[in-house]
Amino acid sequence: MQLGFVLVWLLVLGLVVGIVFAGMKTVPQGEVWTVERFGAFIRLLNPGLNFLVPFVDQIGRRLNVQEQVYDIPEQSVITRDNATVTVDGVIYFRVLEADKAAYQVANLNVALSTLAMTNIRAVIGELELDAALSSRERINTSLLVILDGATTAWGVKVSRVELRRIEPPENLIRAMNLQMTAERERRATVMKAEGEREAVVKVAEGNKASLVLSAEGRRAAAENDALARERLALAESNATRVVASALAEGGEAALRYFIADRYVQAFQAMAASPNSRLVVVPMEASALAGGITQVLSLVQGTAGTGQAPRPAPTQPA
Repeated sequence: MQLGFVLVWLLVLGLVVGIVFAGMKTVPQGEVWTVERFGAFIRLLNPGLNFLVPFVDQIGRRLNVQEQVYDIPEQSVITRDNATVTVDGVIYFRVLEADKAAYQVANLNVALSTLAMTNIRAVIGELELDAALSSRERINTSLLVILDGATTAWGVKVSRVELRRIEPPENLIRAMNLQMTAERERRATVMKAEGEREAVVKVAEGNKASLVLSAEGRRAAAENDALARERLALAESNATRVVASALAEGGEAALRYFIADRYVQAFQAMAASPNSRLVVVPMEASALAGGITQVLSLVQGTAGTGQAPRPAPTQPA
């Protein structure tokens, strides 16, 4: 009797423990579970230890509330100028309201993928090929605004949309490469022509400046020559004036002394020249000797008396 009683209590205790363990649920960090009672959603289970009503409440959906990355499948898109490009990308999203994400949409990942692909076609279809290839940031921003607005009702926050590839077909890539090569050659030709034009302009400006400087140099030289001639004429005028004064004071003897002195100086210069091998004296020897004698007498008379030379007596020719 006692043994049966103990068995009954052990059975009851085991049943109670089983029921308690059946009602205990441990939710891992980063997840939120939904609780359904008779098929209807009643509440959420947050990370940690949670208790349910055994055999009445059950787990509905297990949702990841961390930020997730989902690949947008590759697809072909036609641009505004009828060019076909291959596009794929990724979506960064996070579940903010687990009950909506669980019960407002049947399959969240499929819904996000379909929504992204549809809007990619719409956004890129409004752009021409060049704009689609160069405006990736603009396309990403437009898709983010559209997807974030559309997924608000699902309790999802789309934080980023990135297109990984926008690739035209091979024949179009070859044509674009040829176009780019032609454009670069055109730019090189234009730059070369501009450089040659600037070089010609610089050379012309240099020639102009050289001509101006040369003209200024010739003008300065002409002015210096004129000044030199003017001063030489002034010197000759002064010399003539001095000779005329000497003639007025000394008479014919002073003139003869002056002529003889110049003659002797010219004769010495001719004789001292290294290129001279023969000196021709175009006057009579007696006249030359008489002129030299007269010069010597005048010089000696001047040195002895300290006075100007006196007129020599006139000799018959």
